[in-house]
Amino acid sequence: MPAEAFPQFHAPAGTIIGWSDGAVLRASGIRYARAARFQFPVAEPAAAAPIYATTPAPACPQAADPQLAQAFGDFHTGATFDEDCLRLSITLPADRQPGEALPVIVWVHGGSYVSGAGDLPLYDPATLVQEQRVVFVAVTYRLGLLGFMGGEGGPPPNLGLLDLLEALRWVQRNIRAFAGNPDLVTLLGHSSGADALAHLMVAEGAAGLFRRVILHSAPLGLARNRHAMTRAMVAAAGAFPAAATINEVLVRESAVYKAVRRFGLKSGMPFGTQYGAYPLPAEAELDRAWAAVASRVDVLIGATAEETRFFAVIDPTFRWVGRVPVVGELLLRLLVRITSGLIYLKPALAFARRHARAGGRAYHFLMQFQPVGRTLGAAHTLDLPLLLGTQAGWQATPLLSEVKWAAIHEAGRPVRQLWMDFARTGELPAPIVLPGVLRLKQL
Repeated sequence: MPAEAFPQFHAPAGTIIGWSDGAVLRASGIRYARAARFQFPVAEPAAAAPIYATTPAPACPQAADPQLAQAFGDFHTGATFDEDCLRLSITLPADRQPGEALPVIVWVHGGSYVSGAGDLPLYDPATLVQEQRVVFVAVTYRLGLLGFMGGEGGPPPNLGLLDLLEALRWVQRNIRAFAGNPDLVTLLGHSSGADALAHLMVAEGAAGLFRRVILHSAPLGLARNRHAMTRAMVAAAGAFPAAATINEVLVRESAVYKAVRRFGLKSGMPFGTQYGAYPLPAEAELDRAWAAVASRVDVLIGATAEETRFFAVIDPTFRWVGRVPVVGELLLRLLVRITSGLIYLKPALAFARRHARAGGRAYHFLMQFQPVGRTLGAAHTLDLPLLLGTQAGWQATPLLSEVKWAAIHEAGRPVRQLWMDFARTGELPAPIVLPGVLRLKQL
């Protein structure tokens, strides 16, 4: 194998050996921190020996979700699972030049804080990196009971959020070695990943780690007034013996979900960030905290037009509504409109307006893209293939198996351009209308 197939990156973390993949170079599965179960992450020290970064990051252990499989199939095909999952993977243009300092995109995946991983094939950034000449960092972090539940009588809260902070500190220390500019870091998140990034904006210790955020489909309507539900979760999970296996930990998630059913819409995403617990401010201080950082962080935030129609595919309750004789489709549209507005659409617009009033630069988008060949409308997740992934990855999913990839690729091209222009400058020529794809305005 020729030496250029395994490029070396000389970083403060050590000499990192990556791999060549056509028009991009990759360094995969780099450890940024370590953490014992239910303990705070500790930054990984510099390595004396070479760091071989040629294997995808392991996913955080997670319970199988048959509902998600209806949309994505086995999206973990080929993945490994390990509690030792605090890793990141970097993709950069193969034709980078000496001294080049490219914009850096740090990707934080979604999955209701309980599923997913940074290196899933659905999130392959090769097209974005090659086309837009950016450096892309995908972060894997702790989920579910391991990362986003805790409190009195339980483990510390917000451990997954602290993992993300450690990953961003690693990026600041090391990204120059990968042709990245640490002063041009933009965080890109989807769903619960976007929710986490919105809260990183006000997290203690986050100042200076990033300049911009792009928030897709953040379920901010579920974020507040969760204290009673969190207490019920901690009680349902109970104490974990020190010798508990990871399967014994994961099985407790089903007890947690049963315990929160009475909490309405919030029970759809019971795991998440907790206010008043390090590194987040108290809930009463949250709006003031977001206003205080507005001048230092540019925001691009929005959602798809029919977010919760996605759950009409995977959720039995939604499917039952749609099958009601005569009025089923009408009821489904009404339910989608109400729930999409409460959970995603109205909170995103309110977030952008507050940010702008506080003196920050804020753009709000509405994704209207509807793939031809499916009847999902502009549903949750259908904006992702406009930015990330490959034809092989997405068309292997039931969600997009009938859709022509060329149409997705072409619809995504101007979106990729706009989003990376924002990453480069923080500015966009709003208002913008891409018919059938996107509406964007500055607040």
